[in-house]
Amino acid sequence: MGAAHGSGHAHAGHQHAGHGQGSADSDRRWLAGALVAIVLFMIGEVIAGVIAGSLALLSDAAHMLTDAASIALALGAMRLAARPASGRMTFGWRRVEILSAQANGLTLIGLGIWLAVEAVRRLIHPPAVTGGLVLGVALVGIVVNITATWMISRANRSSLNVEGAFQHILTDLFAFIATAVAGLVMWLTGFARADSLATLVVVVLMLRAGIELVRAANRIFLEAAPADLDPNEIGRAMAARDGVVEVHDLHIWEITSGTPALSAHILVEPGHDCHAVRADLAHWLADTHHIGHATLQVDHARAALIQLGAAADPHNGDLHCGPDTHDGDAPDEHCGDAHGPAHRRPETAAGH
Repeated sequence: MGAAHGSGHAHAGHQHAGHGQGSADSDRRWLAGALVAIVLFMIGEVIAGVIAGSLALLSDAAHMLTDAASIALALGAMRLAARPASGRMTFGWRRVEILSAQANGLTLIGLGIWLAVEAVRRLIHPPAVTGGLVLGVALVGIVVNITATWMISRANRSSLNVEGAFQHILTDLFAFIATAVAGLVMWLTGFARADSLATLVVVVLMLRAGIELVRAANRIFLEAAPADLDPNEIGRAMAARDGVVEVHDLHIWEITSGTPALSAHILVEPGHDCHAVRADLAHWLADTHHIGHATLQVDHARAALIQLGAAADPHNGDLHCGPDTHDGDAPDEHCGDAHGPAHRRPETAAGH
């Protein structure tokens, strides 16, 4: 376009989420400590559940098995995510953490459905359950899960991977509380159905946590904008920066949890320094929205494009960039396949 600066690609740095190697090692230590505590208690709980004939204890043990698996998966994903980008993996292995989080969510949902079916069956035909043993094991389980929950809370929970493991442990803590209440009721009253009712409480918590994890992971896989970033708002604000005429092909997504990225095509007013405008936008995105990975293609806009604003709808987003011809020139191919709405400078869109 006129005095275009070619592709004009520029990167605003690569601010990756997470803490650094030292903090990543610390996260792994906290997760490993929680894993050891859970596995040791889980073995004892299976034995107690079989002796007591308690579905609530066995369901808690099954949930703890998924807790252990989720932490082991999180640890493995953290090691893979730490690998540098190379070859075809231009972003590295960072989305393995999101795969781990999604797997955690799906296991919570699957296990919850299985336990719900079994709990309903036992409500109809309640077996004999040793309430005192259930109560004692559940109280020990509460202590173990509080310890494990505290350990994982010390890690970086901005990672969806770590958050997935945390949700597993937190749900299990609530499960043990429900199981302890059921054990107390059975011990004092002999009401055996309390065991199945406690299991159903656990099921609700598992399904809720699982669905939230899967939904959050799917947002990243579908490359939707992070929940706290509004692309239209950011596009309008970028178009209002000094020297900017139009912003289009704006994409905002997350490479992995806590690592937003942005790309956009910026048309700059003739006479303005494209590089200075790009630098201004890059710093503004990093400072205002914590987007440290930005790819901005900058070009000078034709005067005819600016004049086009006089006939355009003044609302940003209503004017789309397409191939134009001016005075017999070849069409502008740089935006021949524009994606999404174009955001124009307010005074340009108003025809000033």
